[in-house]
Amino acid sequence: MIQIFGQIRLPATVFPYGGIEGSPGGLVQFLNNIVRLLIVMAGLFAFFNLVLAGYSFLSAGDDPKKMSGAWAKIWQSMLGLLFIIGSFVLAAIFGWLLFGDAGAILNPKIYGPGLPSGGP
Repeated sequence: MIQIFGQIRLPATVFPYGGIEGSPGGLVQFLNNIVRLLIVMAGLFAFFNLVLAGYSFLSAGDDPKKMSGAWAKIWQSMLGLLFIIGSFVLAAIFGWLLFGDAGAILNPKIYGPGLPSGGP
C-alpha cells in the first residue's frame, strides 16, 4: 500500500489523554488537569488582588472610606486564599480517611479492563 501523505504522528502532549503507548489517562486525567489549572488561576487572581488591595490601602492616605474599602478587599483576598488551601487540606484528609492515601482524591487512578492489574 502506498502512503501518499506519509505517516502522521500525534504530538507528544496528546499521549497522556488518549491512552496511547500504554499511558492510561483519558477523561479523568484531562479533567484533573482542568481542575488544577482553575485552582492555579484562582490562586494567582487572589494573589494579584491582594497586592493591588495592599497598594490601594497604602495610597488611601487619611480617607477612611478608601481605607475601609481596601481593607475589605484585603480580607476577601485572604479568605479566598484560605478557601483554596483549605480545599487541598480537606481533600487530603478525606483521601487519607477513605482510601488510606492523602493523594487519592487529588490524583485519582481508574482501573479498567484495558489497563494492567497493577494500574498506571
